[in-house]
Amino acid sequence: MHTSEEFPAEAELFSRLDYLRAAPKDAGRVHLLVRRPATDQRELPGEVQFTAEDGVVGDRWAKTCSRKLPSGALNPDSQITITGTRLLELLTGDRDCWPLAGDNLMVDLDLSEANLPAGQRLRIGDAVVEVTPHPHLGCAKFSRRFGPDALRFVNSEEGKTLRLRGLHVMVVTGGRVRLDDVVTKI
Repeated sequence: MHTSEEFPAEAELFSRLDYLRAAPKDAGRVHLLVRRPATDQRELPGEVQFTAEDGVVGDRWAKTCSRKLPSGALNPDSQITITGTRLLELLTGDRDCWPLAGDNLMVDLDLSEANLPAGQRLRIGDAVVEVTPHPHLGCAKFSRRFGPDALRFVNSEEGKTLRLRGLHVMVVTGGRVRLDDVVTKI
């Protein structure tokens, strides 16, 4: 775990917005897959399966998410989370720390509202997902893991517009997703 002195300051993060904005617009790559079998546990498989029922098969979110439908099923608007690798590079400088973000996929792709509005579909490996309008914001866990300046940065108006903390997607067509798969807008 990092100490607060190791995290970049908010001003430094804002000075790197051009780097974050330069992420690929139409196609990117999956750089890390994360499955969370239990709270604070991370598995880094080479591939995962997406389903409409579970999001990421084997991930605890389908069982523990507070955003369930009246039927008890996982709410489709928050099945899977995706975050950008460029932000994680700035925050940690250490790829081994990326899984701490807690997201299912880490990709190099422009996740901004302008580039990926709600309803935009993405092909990732064999699966098709759709960006949902449900916001993905930084929380107390994010602050503990990456520092309070990082939390203010991702939750700033600019951070929200660029979706620096990431986004939620729902599964349209289930399928297998692998490391290094291309993520394309469709």
